[in-house]
Parts: sequence; C-alpha cells; structure tokens
Amino acid sequence: MPAPDTDAPLTTRPTIAIVTAPGSTPPATRPRQSLLARLGSLMRRHRRLIMAIQWSVVVFYFSLLIIPAFMELPPEDAHLYSNLRLFAQFLFWGIWWPFVMLSTMLLGRLWCGVFCPEGALSELASRHGLGLPIPRWLRWSGWPMIAFMCTTVYGQLVSVYEYPKAALLILGGSTLAAIGIGLLFGKGKRVWCRYLCPASGVFSLLAKIAPVHFRVDEQAWQNARGRPPMVDCAPLIDIRHMKSASACHSCGRCADYKGAVELALRSPASEILSSATRHVKTEEALTLLFGAIGVATAAFLWTASTRFVEMKTALATWLIEHDSFLLLQDNAPWWILTHYPQANDVFTWLDGLCILAFIVGGGLALGLALMLVLRLAARINADRAMPWQRLALALVPMAGAGIFLGLSMLTLTHLKAERIALDWVPAVRIALLTAGSLFSAYLSWKLIVARLSLRRLLAFGVALLPIALIDKIWITMFFA
Repeated sequence: MPAPDTDAPLTTRPTIAIVTAPGSTPPATRPRQSLLARLGSLMRRHRRLIMAIQWSVVVFYFSLLIIPAFMELPPEDAHLYSNLRLFAQFLFWGIWWPFVMLSTMLLGRLWCGVFCPEGALSELASRHGLGLPIPRWLRWSGWPMIAFMCTTVYGQLVSVYEYPKAALLILGGSTLAAIGIGLLFGKGKRVWCRYLCPASGVFSLLAKIAPVHFRVDEQAWQNARGRPPMVDCAPLIDIRHMKSASACHSCGRCADYKGAVELALRSPASEILSSATRHVKTEEALTLLFGAIGVATAAFLWTASTRFVEMKTALATWLIEHDSFLLLQDNAPWWILTHYPQANDVFTWLDGLCILAFIVGGGLALGLALMLVLRLAARINADRAMPWQRLALALVPMAGAGIFLGLSMLTLTHLKAERIALDWVPAVRIALLTAGSLFSAYLSWKLIVARLSLRRLLAFGVALLPIALIDKIWITMFFA
C-alpha cells in the first residue's frame, strides 16, 4: 500500500479541522497562492495524470516513428491528411521540434518533465536497472554539445527530415541509448537527460529566458519545521540551491516542498542578468556559440547556399579534369548518405564531404567569429565580473529565434505543398528576428553598461556586432 503524501495540501476532514504538511507554513500565516503556484501544486498532486500523459506520448511517438519507416514513398498527389508517412514527417519536424523549442523559451523545460518519451523510458529503466554510480567521465558538461553537433550533422547527411527510415535510425537510436543509460546508471533518475541528451544543452540555454519557472525560497526552506520526505528529483538537482531553470524539468514534483518551492513568473531577462560569474560555465557558452548558433545555422542554410553549390561544383570539376571519379559515385548505403533512387534523391560521396565541410567548417567559423568579438568586447569592458562567457549568454534570444526560424522552414515546406497561403510569413520572420535582436541587445546593455562611460559604450557597440552578423545571415537567407 503506498505511503501517504505528507506534502499534501490543506484538507478538511469530519474529525480533524485542518491538516498541514510537515515542515510547511501554518495556514494562518501562509500567503494566498497565485494561479501559477496553484497550477504547480496541481502538478504535484496529480502525478498519475502526468505519468498517463507521458506514456500516451510514448505510444504515439513509437507509432509515428516505426510505422512510416516501413511504408512506401507517398505518391505525388498525397496530402498530409491522407498519408501517414507525410503526416508523421510533418508532426515530427514541422510541429514537434520547432514548437518544443518555442515552448522551452516560454515555459521552461516542461516538455522534458511532462511529455518527453525518452525521459520517461530512461527513468523507468533506471528504476529497474543496475543502479551503478554515475562515473566521473559521464558527468562532463560538454557531452550534450558534442552529441548535438554530431546528431545535427549526421541528420543532414541521411536527410532525417525527409525520410522516416533516417528518423527511425536517429531518434530510435537516441531512445535506445537513453534506455541503456537508464539500465546502467542511477536509481530511478534521468541520468541520460542530465548528462547526455543531444537536446539537453540547447534546452538548458533556452530555458534561461523562460518567464515561467519553479522558484525556490532558500530562507523559507531553512525556516521550515519538520523533515518531510525528500523530493524524487529525476534530473538530479539540488533543489534547495536551485537558482536556474536550465536543469529543471518543470515536472512539478517539488511544488510546495517545505513551503519554499512554487511555480511563478519572472522577468525573461532575470536569470541571465543575475547569473554569478562562477555559475557560468565555458562549456555552456561554447554550446551556445558553436552549437545552438554556429552548427545549427549552417545546417539550416546549406541547402539554399550558393557558396555550397559553388564549392561542390568546383570540386566536381577538378575531379573530372583529373579523371578521379571515386568521390562522384553514389553507392553509399542510406544509413551513411541519403540514397533513395526511387525518389531521385541520391548523395554522392562528394555531396557528403561537402555537406560535412559546410556545416562543420561554417558552424565552427561562425562560432569562432562570435567568440572572438565577444572576447574583444569583454577586454574593452575590462570588468572581471563580466567575462566573455557571461556576455555570450546575451545571445540566447538570438539563438532561440534562429533555431525556431530554421525549424519552421520545414513547417512552411509542408504547408506550401498543401497550397496554403503563406503571404504572412515574411512579416512574422522579420518580427521574430527583431524581437530576438532587441532582447539580446537589451541583455548586452544591462550586462555591460552598469554605469555610463566611454569604455563601456565602446564595449557595448562591439557586443552588438554578433547580433548584426546573425541578422545578416538570416536576412540574406530569407530576403536576398
């Protein structure tokens, strides 16, 4: 029989007037909860409902991941509403990914805590696995960036957005890895989500600007009487000292704990502006510059880049002139390079090398350019409390806007095929770029210009250059 919930909210019983949770604030002094705080309390009390949602998503996820992979190519006159393969492709890449990213910027990592199938499966596996201690090498904070970059590049090589078999290979492989890590490490925890998930690094960055988060009052925690049962925090967070929404999965399990945790609103700029220098890791800044901005932007742009076409044409011409045709062959299997002759979509080895060079080379070049400019701004500013890593966080809104714009290109491709009018798209794109640019510029201003001086104004002007460069790339892509 399950143990009673000692953190339960106030209830009225026939024989007992009022019952309070051990260590919680007495009802006479407890302030009235806001609507968001009550919503967080509901998430804790209705944990079974959240689990039901998670497992419903698991079933839906596997259905749309596996079944379309064994279907034939859709006919030319097929529609989203009449072909399961097209429908699954649209849901995964036209709806799921772009709006998961958008929801993370608005609601924090709610997707991770309430909906993510990999998180639910990894946690379940961990409850019944070996429970081994987490090795030190696995805790390295750079793994999410490496995993994100490798997954992004490989996905482009096998055309993961267009073909269900490629989606099954990448997403299914990631899910199996999440289950495997759960079976090995932790005891009912989400070790995969915390340390290895390819999307975790990007999610943790975007969650920094979410206006909704679980707020922790350390003073109330310290003053609470009694010792209620510990919270089962799946992503392994020290809740008492939690000041960032980056790692929090917004699952609601800790709501009301000791009367010190509640779902609340905050300024979207508050976390980045208040982050102490010692809490900003270099790996976090590198993930932002080289992963979420650099490699991600290059991956979105290569298909429409004239530079890519010029590079590939020049190399192909040189190979032909020197009677070297090995790289011009198209005999790679579909799980290495895109190979679908029935759809007239086949990559040569040269295509693969050019895609790899463009995404990795272009992404690293863009990230390096942004880092050098930010280091210059930090040097001009000459404030030890404001290193380039902190200045880099000001670009989080630009990264979020860029990722959403890039992923939504897939959404618009599907809608265009359905002959849906898209006259409103340019205005929305300009609005998103403008909002991201202004938000990033505001963060840079608040971080650098604590008090007016010529040196600080010059540093701020230099810090605006990365924003201008990112804007130029997207404007050239959409409007040039």
